Amino acid sequence: MRILLVDDETLALERLETLLVDVPDVEVVGVARDGEEAAEQIAALRPDLVLLDIQMPNRDGLCLARALKARPDAQVVFVTAYDQFALAAFDVDAIDYLLKPVEPARLKLAVDRARRLRVVGAPEPTFESAEPEVVNEPYSAPFWVRRPRGLVRVEIDSVAWIEAARDYVLLHTPNRSHMYRSTMDALTPRLDPASMLRVSRSAFVRREAVVRVRRRRRGVLVLELSDGAEVPVGNTYTHAVSREFLQVYDDVD
Repeated sequence: MRILLVDDETLALERLETLLVDVPDVEVVGVARDGEEAAEQIAALRPDLVLLDIQMPNRDGLCLARALKARPDAQVVFVTAYDQFALAAFDVDAIDYLLKPVEPARLKLAVDRARRLRVVGAPEPTFESAEPEVVNEPYSAPFWVRRPRGLVRVEIDSVAWIEAARDYVLLHTPNRSHMYRSTMDALTPRLDPASMLRVSRSAFVRREAVVRVRRRRRGVLVLELSDGAEVPVGNTYTHAVSREFLQVYDDVD
């Protein structure tokens, strides 16, 4: 996996390079410090993945990503300090949206998603011009995610975990994340409690996706999922989660 790093902050570039050392089968082929330099580097180096900041001189990351939609060989993951651009980021087909400071496991998950997309290819999204009728069967209705061309269907069974993002949630599937307008509390009645478990105020996880439970030294439980994601457990949910996953529970790491 050939990766180009784009950020106007030297420390941010250095941190990404350091974190990527521990991600197997990746090569940092170049760095760029603004949007114009990044466009030149992408044309010259043809990276598989661009880790892209948003607010930069000359040309911002969103503008660059819109231009890259014509180059499906260069996938984009945004890495930024600002969460308010998340909706716009997914409108330009970003694979993922990482907030600084980036957690190592979260970065590895984003790279793994990009790698899987290169192997299997991105499925062509199905667009609807209007909101489809709600399915009457409990817990089976898909999510219809708004995109610039219409609505994209995301099957609920494809979602491994759900993360709060202000007035939206991020639906995390094996290949990419989708931004959906809802609060966590409003989402709860739509989720089958036999399949989806709330583990904090800001996260649901699919029970069958959990492969390991670890306790960090500060006492925080962390759920490791089959796609490599690590989801912290909120304090008020710790007892229930420990009891639920007793078989895959590990000691302090």
